[in-house]
Amino acid sequence: MEFKKTLYEQLGVAEYWLFDPRGEWIPEQLRGYRLGEEVYGLIEDSYSVALGLRLAVEERLIGFYRGDTGERLLLPEELRVAWQQERERAEQERERAEQERERAEVLAAQLRALGVEPDA
Repeated sequence: MEFKKTLYEQLGVAEYWLFDPRGEWIPEQLRGYRLGEEVYGLIEDSYSVALGLRLAVEERLIGFYRGDTGERLLLPEELRVAWQQERERAEQERERAEQERERAEVLAAQLRALGVEPDA
């Protein structure tokens, strides 16, 4: 931990985060450091300026929250499920639009059969 912290300070890495989901070597499980003039200072509020996100321990993962809205970013599996749901919703909407188009064509054909031009 100390070697990498010192190395990253020397390289000028803006932030350095440690995550220990079991709390075995970091009791608070998540600890961040932000580069000051030349050395790292402890990040007290778990807000990453570099990412623009607030970090929070959530069981054995890190939760990421937008700094501007507080909205939680989705985990990869949650993102996959949301994408799938959106894809299904879009497909249902396409099917509904196609049914409506077909219905309009049938009505137009019925009007023409009665001698009425629907586009006139």
